[in-house]
Amino acid sequence: MGAITRGTTNPNRLRRMDRWLAGPHAWRIRAAEDPLVVDLGYGATPVTAVELFTRLRTVRSDVEVVGVEIDPERVRAALPLQCPGLSFVQGGFEVPLDGRRPSVVRAFNVLRQYREDEYPAHWDLVRGRLSEHGLFIDGTCDEIGRRATWVALGVDGPLSLSISLRFGGFGVPSDVAERLPKALIHRNVPGERVFDYLQALDRAWLDAAPLGSFGNRQRWLRMCSAMADAGWPLVDGPARWRLGEITVAWDAVAPG
Repeated sequence: MGAITRGTTNPNRLRRMDRWLAGPHAWRIRAAEDPLVVDLGYGATPVTAVELFTRLRTVRSDVEVVGVEIDPERVRAALPLQCPGLSFVQGGFEVPLDGRRPSVVRAFNVLRQYREDEYPAHWDLVRGRLSEHGLFIDGTCDEIGRRATWVALGVDGPLSLSISLRFGGFGVPSDVAERLPKALIHRNVPGERVFDYLQALDRAWLDAAPLGSFGNRQRWLRMCSAMADAGWPLVDGPARWRLGEITVAWDAVAPG
């Protein structure tokens, strides 16, 4: 189920999300009865699936990664890279795994190519395939992975929105707006929660300008602290902030 995407991909494009998955959410893979992870819609080349497999092997040695692509030619091109724990199959949002329930499904730069009214059904379809504590990650990033955002969803619905930026690769945090997931990209307008959130990030970033002399990391840390002090329901802390990340509870940015 789904449509063939443009297939654009590059090595290390999804490193920011991989780092997040292998960090605060590694417990989902470690605790899984079946440590199965899906890279859904990996694109013209399988590099992101191979990188995901390599990185998650440091979390759990018996993790299994399955790359799922709707384009049969892309699947055939990936087959020579199969190895124990890494495979490729044709499919879409139905996630064809012969009844197995993955602990993680990642779909990056996939739903952004659909209409706004289409994403909820795809969210629901994938969530219905997850294991009990499974996670569906719907994200978007630029061509080389310097700006990335993703929504994390559990079996009961959306959990959080993460923003991850390369220091020096943006003027203000809201520069990431063009890379928001499909659920939010058209909602960055006055009166919507995500607009208020990005504006608050920008104000906190500008207020932290005096710390810029100590580097953008210190300025970002101050921005995040200010957001927490202002009552924004952040679900991460300094260990993630230092990497140029910030994650907020979904209810704070959900479409109105």
